Amino acid sequence: MNRIDRLTAILIHLQSKKIVKAEEIADRFEISLRTVYRDVKALMEAGVPIGSEAGTGYFIVDGYHLPPVMFNQEEASAMLMAGKLVEKMTDLSVRKAFESALLKIKSVLNDSEKDLMEMLQSSVEVARMPHVESTNFPNNFLTNIQKALVNKEVLEIEYQSGEEQQTKRELEPIGIQYYSGAWHLIGWCRMREGYRDFRADRIMKLNTTGKKFDDRNLLSFQEYLHSLMASHQDLQKAIVTFDKSIFRYRRYIYGFVSEEDLGTHVRMTFLMNNFDWLARWLLSFGSAVVVEEPAELKEILVTLAEELQAHYLSHDMSHTATR
Repeated sequence: MNRIDRLTAILIHLQSKKIVKAEEIADRFEISLRTVYRDVKALMEAGVPIGSEAGTGYFIVDGYHLPPVMFNQEEASAMLMAGKLVEKMTDLSVRKAFESALLKIKSVLNDSEKDLMEMLQSSVEVARMPHVESTNFPNNFLTNIQKALVNKEVLEIEYQSGEEQQTKRELEPIGIQYYSGAWHLIGWCRMREGYRDFRADRIMKLNTTGKKFDDRNLLSFQEYLHSLMASHQDLQKAIVTFDKSIFRYRRYIYGFVSEEDLGTHVRMTFLMNNFDWLARWLLSFGSAVVVEEPAELKEILVTLAEELQAHYLSHDMSHTATR
C-alpha cells in the first residue's frame, strides 16, 4: 500500500471509532509506531482536525467527516462475501439491515465494479444444511437483541427449548454468540437467578421492556466465556478429520467447538465428557472419518466395529444353519 492510500485508510479508521490507539494503527497497517506518528502529523498538516490524549490515543474532532470514498474491487467483493454469510447465518432482521447497507455500497461503485458484483452474486454460495422455517419461531430478533445489549435494557422473551413447556423470562443480556450452527443469547435470567444460554431461533416472542439494568454486578461477556471454559476444564478434546465427499451429510452435534478447512478434508474439534456417544456417531461415516486424537476414541471405535462385525457374522452363520 502506498503512502497516499495508507493516509486515506488511517483517516477512515480514525473516523470509525471515538478513540484509536497508535498501536492499533501500527498493527493494522504493519508499520512502526514512528511511521504512525509521522502519518498522523501529515494528516494534521493537511487540515484534518485530529486530537490526542496521552496514553489513550487519537480522535477526530466532532463535526468532521471525510467525503464519500469509492470502494476498490477487493473491498466490494469482500462485502458481497459477507452478505452471503449474513444471508445464511443470521435472522431476518439482520438480513434486511445488511441488504439495505449493501445497496448503499453498490450505489457508489462505478459501472465496471457494479458488473463485477453482479457476476459474483451468482458465483458465490454458502452451503448449509436445509433449515425448515417454522411460524412458531419468527427468528427475527437479533437486531433488537443487539440494541438491548448496547442500551443495557431488560428483555422479556417467550422461549421453548426442545420438548419443554414454553416459558416466559426476563433477561439482562450480556452478549450473543454463534456456535453449533445457531446464534445464542446469553444473559442473566431473573427467574432462574443465573446466567442462561438461549438459542435465538427458539425464541417465540421478544419484547424490549424499556427497563434499564445495572451491569456492575454482572459478568462481562468475555468474563462469562472465560468462566465457562474454566468450568469445562474436565472435558476431553477430540479432533476428527472428515473427507469432504461426505462432510455435507454431517450435522453439528453437542460438544462441537470448531472446524478447519484443509482442502479435501475438514478437521473438527469437539469437547466431550463421554466419547462413547461420539464414537457411535462417527461410526456411521465409515472410512471417510479419521480420528486424530485421542487414542481412547480410536479404541472405542475399533471395539464397536469388532462388535458389529461379530454380530453380522453370527447372524449369517445362524441363518445358514437354519436352511
